[in-house]
Parts: sequence; C-alpha cells; structure tokens
Amino acid sequence: MTLIDELIQFITSGSIAGLPPIVVMIIPFIVGLIVGYLVHKVLKIAIIAAIILVIVSYFGFFGLSLATLKDLSDKYGPIAVQYGTLLIGMLPLGIGFIIGLIVGFLIG
Repeated sequence: MTLIDELIQFITSGSIAGLPPIVVMIIPFIVGLIVGYLVHKVLKIAIIAAIILVIVSYFGFFGLSLATLKDLSDKYGPIAVQYGTLLIGMLPLGIGFIIGLIVGFLIG
C-alpha cells in the first residue's frame, strides 16, 4: 500500500520539468484524441474515393490493371512506409494515447 500511496502523492503534488504530472499524463491522451478523429475522417474519405474509383473503372473511364498498381506500390510504397515510421516515432505511445485514439475514432 505504501507504493500506491507514494504514486498517488507524486501524481497529485509532484513535479516533472516544472509541470504537474497530471498535465504531462493528459498530453498523450489529447494527442490520441486528435489522431483518432483524423484517422476516422481520412477513412471516410478513402472509402468514398474507393467507391468512386470502382464506379469510374466499371464504366471504362479509368482502367485498373495489376501491373499499374504494382508499379505504383513499387514507386510510392517505400516512401509511405518511411513516413509512417517517422509518424509512429514522433507519437507519444502509451496507454493514454491508445485510449485517446480509440475515443477519438469513435467520436469522430
């Protein structure tokens, strides 16, 4: 019980770089909320764009071939992976971020 009491005392009255620990703990949650909201909006736009692409392809205005898609993935795939790695490296990962991500996705 002493360890839990000390932890709660540090959270309520401690200091991390001059800020209360609760403020430092809330920052990943808020970032998670924002990222979850943006992911939800981007997925909506991506689904709508995919549906439009299938309709346009069906009517013959735009051709989809596996060779073209393979060329595009060879050209832009490594860049997308690199930017994704940079994004994951910058995000403050933790339980607060994950909870904020889920809540932001569901609210968005």
